[in-house]
Amino acid sequence: MRVKKFLKRAAYFLLIIFVLLNALFIWQAFAFTHFSNKKIPKQEHTSAFEQKFNRIFGKQHPRQLVVDSLTVPHQSLFIQSDTLKLAAWYLKHNTDSIAKGTVIMFHGYGSSRSEIIPEATALYNMQYNVFMVDFRGHGQSEGNECSMGYFESHDVRSAYNFIKSNGEKNIILWGGSMGAASVTKAMHDDTTLKPSKIILEKCFGKMTDAVRGFTENSMHQSNKALITMLTFWGSVEQGVWMFNMKPEQYVKSINCPALIQWGDHDENVTKEETESIYKNIGSSKKQLVIYPNCGHENLLLKDPSLWKSSVINFLNS
Repeated sequence: MRVKKFLKRAAYFLLIIFVLLNALFIWQAFAFTHFSNKKIPKQEHTSAFEQKFNRIFGKQHPRQLVVDSLTVPHQSLFIQSDTLKLAAWYLKHNTDSIAKGTVIMFHGYGSSRSEIIPEATALYNMQYNVFMVDFRGHGQSEGNECSMGYFESHDVRSAYNFIKSNGEKNIILWGGSMGAASVTKAMHDDTTLKPSKIILEKCFGKMTDAVRGFTENSMHQSNKALITMLTFWGSVEQGVWMFNMKPEQYVKSINCPALIQWGDHDENVTKEETESIYKNIGSSKKQLVIYPNCGHENLLLKDPSLWKSSVINFLNS
């Protein structure tokens, strides 16, 4: 009887631990995919206890404010994507004869179009029109959820169709990090998207890789079980099977010239992920540029000379 009672208590104890762990995973996944409108202090301004608490129970991510520091002429507008309105800036040259085409730009996770103003300005100065969009749940766009590129791919399609409907024939897609992943899924899912060229920077290989980067940098720990559980509960919350989100496979559908850019000190995206994406791209016209001593950051600001020469050469080729 004592053994039976002990086993019963042990089973209850294990069940409680299982439920508590899954509750923790659910909250961590929620915190990663939802942004707060509250002002949240930066990590360096929090105590050691708060930092450890955030690692275990999940840190809320603030919705980034959009700051218009553009120094070139532009228009603010909204476009429709599914049931959501997306905020955008349109940097357009005065006459169509000046512009070589239009570059549509997509920012990364937790960011906004403000973060890619340096790249947008550089491309505008290269005589391209530029269209910059806040993804759903980011910046000034509607929504409050992030799917790391899964549903954001709809926003890529909406932006492409908007520019195409304005008569543009030379459309280039540029994406950084999650923006790059969104571009790959959009082109995989919709064969009517036919940009002239694409530029992908710091693109993760698959969703579990993105989750690994998140756990290593936000929670300072990473293992297969943790990655699997967070991806699973993220799938439940988003209503889609996130394990199928694989940019390294999506790029097989890309047949236009492609420029892949990555920093060799990237703490989120590995060399193996980048090489897999480059190898799998369906186009024979592809280039890989590796930035020495660059992490998961703005490659233009880190190495402006290499970025400008690489992009100019690619666009002119």
